[in-house]
Amino acid sequence: MIKENVLLQLEGDFTLIIENTGLNGLTSELAHLDESAEKLGFVRWQWDYYRATYDLKLEDRANQNEYFLRVSTRAVEGKLEQPYAVLKVEAAYIGRATFPHGLDYESPVPQQILNTATQRLQELKKLLA
Repeated sequence: MIKENVLLQLEGDFTLIIENTGLNGLTSELAHLDESAEKLGFVRWQWDYYRATYDLKLEDRANQNEYFLRVSTRAVEGKLEQPYAVLKVEAAYIGRATFPHGLDYESPVPQQILNTATQRLQELKKLLA
């Protein structure tokens, strides 16, 4: 179970890093990670040959805000163009979507959104284990 959410300062900006997920350091083949993430609603969004992020859109209908839960990964074997490349899961963090595109990491995140985010991260961990 995720025990705490911690604000960490990274390069001058505050980012809500979700710690103690049990995901950090896990490895998976790209094809398996793509399939597992997709089952939970994540989309492999930004990627290059050696890094990828998986994003999950979470909507706060009460406040009309959208948040994105983002899981960062890095290739440790092969390149992302190969389905058998091995990726290592790094940080999971969350931010409020801003127009036209971008994430605001300084805005508070509602508890219900954090609860959903931590639940999805636990589900992802189970699928990757």
